[in-house]
Amino acid sequence: MTLRQQNLSQLTSTTFDALVIGGGINGAASAAALAGKGAKVALIDRGDFAGSTSMHSSNLVWGGIKYMESNDFGLVRKLCKSRNHLIKSYPSTVQEIRFLTTITRGFRHSPRYLWAGTWLYWLMGNGFTKRPRLLSPKNIKQEESIINVGDSVGGFEYSDAYLHDNDARFVFNFIRHALDYGATAANYVESLGAERQDGVWVTQARDTTDGRPFEIRAKVLINAAGPWVDQHNSLTGEKTSHQHHYSKGIHLIVPQLTASQRVLAFFADDGRLFFVIPMGNRTCIGTTDTHMDHPDAVVTDEDIRFVLNNINARLTLEKPLAPADIISTRCGVRPLAVEADQGSDRDFFQMSRKHVVNTNRDTAHISIFGGKLTDCVNVGNEIADELASLGVTLPKADFHWYGEPAESVKHQFMAQAKQMKLDALTPETSSEMLSTRLWRRYANKAFAMLDKIEADPRQAELLIEGTEYIRVELEHARDHEMITELEDFLRRRAKVSLVVHHEQLRKSEGLKEACRVLFGDDAQAQLDHYFKKTADTAPQPACQANT
Repeated sequence: MTLRQQNLSQLTSTTFDALVIGGGINGAASAAALAGKGAKVALIDRGDFAGSTSMHSSNLVWGGIKYMESNDFGLVRKLCKSRNHLIKSYPSTVQEIRFLTTITRGFRHSPRYLWAGTWLYWLMGNGFTKRPRLLSPKNIKQEESIINVGDSVGGFEYSDAYLHDNDARFVFNFIRHALDYGATAANYVESLGAERQDGVWVTQARDTTDGRPFEIRAKVLINAAGPWVDQHNSLTGEKTSHQHHYSKGIHLIVPQLTASQRVLAFFADDGRLFFVIPMGNRTCIGTTDTHMDHPDAVVTDEDIRFVLNNINARLTLEKPLAPADIISTRCGVRPLAVEADQGSDRDFFQMSRKHVVNTNRDTAHISIFGGKLTDCVNVGNEIADELASLGVTLPKADFHWYGEPAESVKHQFMAQAKQMKLDALTPETSSEMLSTRLWRRYANKAFAMLDKIEADPRQAELLIEGTEYIRVELEHARDHEMITELEDFLRRRAKVSLVVHHEQLRKSEGLKEACRVLFGDDAQAQLDHYFKKTADTAPQPACQANT
């Protein structure tokens, strides 16, 4: 019986303290916090975990420096503290990175004014990161030769943080923590709505893989459906003090533009921040900020032109980036929490990016509006407090439910890896040593991988050409990461489909072998389903470089 099948059987066999609807960052953190503190928790998602907004971010964990311009200093202070806490709690995953920002002539603020703002930002973050620097156009060109400084009047450098791996991977690790703490979680389970019966929420659910309906019973219902919170509240008849407006953001993944491990920041033609973000030996560029009336977003030709025009105007590349250079795209909506009585004619650029937790104490129903990766621990703790206030006992209320294992555990892992000469098995095309990468991605669960590699060194073989994933990782994903469809692995547990071109994957013999590891006799069906599903959205091939 697979991990998913085990969890599906548990969903119908008990009454939970809480059922979480949605496996994005809000739902994943909530489930991990509640399970860690001793509550009996279930979580479902109608698709895969982190299958929407949470897999389309900029991979940045930042204090929101741009929110200072709208005077949202309380939010910036809170996010800076949250960023610092995540850097300390996840040192292998959430890491400080420098942002180099270039200011062009005629911009609404001078470089010195903005530089002073970065010092305020640094102070609001308790001076936790490296200090800001003021840069002349000459300094900028010396440090980043690809930047076009022809119309520059200077710039500055400051620090924030980013996810070394993928945002969806970061979210899944909260799901994995929740499972380890005793939660029941299943992907591809849709909520069709819920009713309150005799003091218990009865949710009508459906397994979307086979259409089978069933019921899930829980004392408290937590709506963490991200952009679809309002829709699910309509299904349950819940009235809330807040609702969502939507902002679409897209990113383009292109061949590596600069080898420096820093974020290049500019102000786009419309005045909003625009980034060039390192992603291994690829580069992520964006983002847009387009008002949407609904949460279903797609990348348009206009979006692509906006990003490419802005980046080509700000960099001096040997050859301007064109649509054919796009390896993959990211496209999602930011759900913005607004009060329910506020109309859609507000300037949504000035809407606050803070999250809101709305609790109906009469029905024991909680809705989470907004939310950011940076604020995930706060969301988890707030939901735990709300559950306790609704009368649910948390036996381990003070349990520290997040973060990497203790440094002593990491030292033990590295010592074992060194003793067995693990790093000597690192594939030549890898961007980092095996010991570093396995610990960062799997933490204490990587000990079992060491044992398998020591018993059979072939477990360290690269399985999918153009990637860094070895055989033992595929076996681990099959057994412990609830891979239900091929895209779950390629896009969310890993970032293969982000950094390897679609056509290269289609021709990959290694991918066929990976499918056999993940799905056994269903391997060919999974391959066919994946390429049929992604055929209309895949960019045309540009390059075949390793990643």
